[in-house]
Amino acid sequence: MQQTLEKNNYEETKPQESTAGEARKSMKKPDWLRARYSCCPEVDSIRRILRENKLHTVCEEATCPNLGECFRQGTATFLILGDTCTRNCPFCDVNHGVPLPPDVNEPAGLARAVAAMGLRYVVITSVTRDDLPDGGAGQYANCIAMLRSGNPELRIEILVPDFRGSENEALAILSINRPDVFNHNLETVRRLYPQVRPSADYAASLDLLRRYKELNAMVPTKSGIMLGFGERREEVFEAMQDLRDHGCDMLTLGQYLRPSVRHLPVVRYVPPEEFSDYREVGLTMGFSHIEAGPLVRSSYHAAEQAEQGIH
Repeated sequence: MQQTLEKNNYEETKPQESTAGEARKSMKKPDWLRARYSCCPEVDSIRRILRENKLHTVCEEATCPNLGECFRQGTATFLILGDTCTRNCPFCDVNHGVPLPPDVNEPAGLARAVAAMGLRYVVITSVTRDDLPDGGAGQYANCIAMLRSGNPELRIEILVPDFRGSENEALAILSINRPDVFNHNLETVRRLYPQVRPSADYAASLDLLRRYKELNAMVPTKSGIMLGFGERREEVFEAMQDLRDHGCDMLTLGQYLRPSVRHLPVVRYVPPEEFSDYREVGLTMGFSHIEAGPLVRSSYHAAEQAEQGIH
């Protein structure tokens, strides 16, 4: 659920189930979606360290509204395995095409940057790499090992793709070098998967979470759902329950924002009180922690979630 905020306050949108030729209409972004992004000395310093180590963070790439807050609290989300995805999901603004081979120096560069930044909690994510036999799991494991070798107290969360076709090898690799939190985003409800995640599978994403939990019972699992594609409330509750039934411990719920006119339109801006309702219901389902709100992203308050997610 790491995505680009729109650069303006208006966008064109239409319902996902609209008939052909239906007129598109402008929808004004509500006040509760005004980004809180701001510069601060900590952000400037961290950017300098990132550039020196040739690293990228999703925080910057997605112009995350929570960037300053997370950086000041010692949390950052790093993007590994390049910036080119082998898929082309219609909600995502990441480059797609033929990626470069994994950078063997990337784990060491990541460790240097994390040490220089003085981080206490790190989230590692990546583009989807269907071109690699292990889906990129080996690079995740190398990064975890390198980070732990320099700072055993560092908490590490990984936000992984679905490893389609490489699940067995990927899960085996990530069960040896384990993270503190295993995160894989469901992204949307079952009915909308063909539109939102045409190259993925709803059941397979749930199964990935279940299988990792079965192999690593002590590692909390986490997922995220974007709202605003036209899902119904009962479908959101169904997806939340499906996650719980597959052993998912923690959840993030946030508003989808359209990166550009080439991407899926926003069908609806979900008000803050509805996010609060989802959170309350989710806690009764048994989630150990839920972050829910219009500007919530996958890594928002990640360290705090991990504190409550580890039993």
